[in-house]
Amino acid sequence: MPENQSPNDCRDLDPNRLGEEDEIDLLELWRTVWKRRKLIARIVCAGVLLTAIVSLFMTNIYQSEAVITPVETKSGGGGMASSLMSQMGGLGGLMGLPDSSSSVEIGLLLESKVLQKKIIRDYNLLPVLFPKQWDEKKKTWKKESGFSLNPLAWLSKLLAAVKPADKKKSKKIEGVPDEMDGLRALDKLVKINKNKKDNFITISVQFDDPDIAAAIVNYYLAALNDHMSREAQRVASINKKYLEEQLSQTSDPFIQQKLYSMIAQQIETSMMAAVKENFAFKIIDPPLVPDKKLKPKRAQMVVLSFVVFLFLAVFLVFVLEYLEKNNINIQFLREK
Repeated sequence: MPENQSPNDCRDLDPNRLGEEDEIDLLELWRTVWKRRKLIARIVCAGVLLTAIVSLFMTNIYQSEAVITPVETKSGGGGMASSLMSQMGGLGGLMGLPDSSSSVEIGLLLESKVLQKKIIRDYNLLPVLFPKQWDEKKKTWKKESGFSLNPLAWLSKLLAAVKPADKKKSKKIEGVPDEMDGLRALDKLVKINKNKKDNFITISVQFDDPDIAAAIVNYYLAALNDHMSREAQRVASINKKYLEEQLSQTSDPFIQQKLYSMIAQQIETSMMAAVKENFAFKIIDPPLVPDKKLKPKRAQMVVLSFVVFLFLAVFLVFVLEYLEKNNINIQFLREK
């Protein structure tokens, strides 16, 4: 034993002694928690109760969704038509039969502003998306009063008065949502999920009214079908006109026969697009009116809040114990 080392120091290095100290430390921790068990109970009960009250005031959200898949189209002209068009300046990709759309292409169209604007205009969705600003009895928008306690409103009015007016930009009426507001609202409500592997698309809408949630999904399906049908008819008409011009410029009976075949193909495409039913996509799972809410999950929120506030309360208890041992004044938090 070194000269400057006392017997007590050797005793502290005893493994059995170290194990006893660990057990004593765990026991001390439990005593600390048990001593302030009332404070822990009060914190946990208050947190759980507050979470339960807040969850009761949260609006129920319902989700409706539909699953669609692109329809595969078959070429009526065969490979000879495509071969002929490749001989005519490489225009086969332009003038050939319409190829089947992929789930990615249809998904991009569903997310496009063109389709969203069409839905907002055709189905007058702005009053539905902003019901608090819409007066259902008067069938008009509720305009904001002239006086406001919001300092940001004062600042915006001051900037509008100082900044020169832009004649090209239309002035927005305060309190009245416009088309851009509707587009932003749809982006939050509607989710488009594209499955590249299985080539299908899921359109889901979350709204506080189950009937409106299902209706918006149907609006998307109808607008998508109508847009793709009109676009197919437009392209077929352009292709048909071009083929007829080529037909009038050639006297070769073989080429004329193939041109007649491709013209007939474009007419067939236009007629199929006019029918619209299952033209570009097929509905695998139609939207239904949900009978159960998606969120909030109140029971899960209460259980999670119990765990979180329990950990916070225990952590606070250890902090108080540390402060008390260091003679820091914490009278307002001590147990009575």
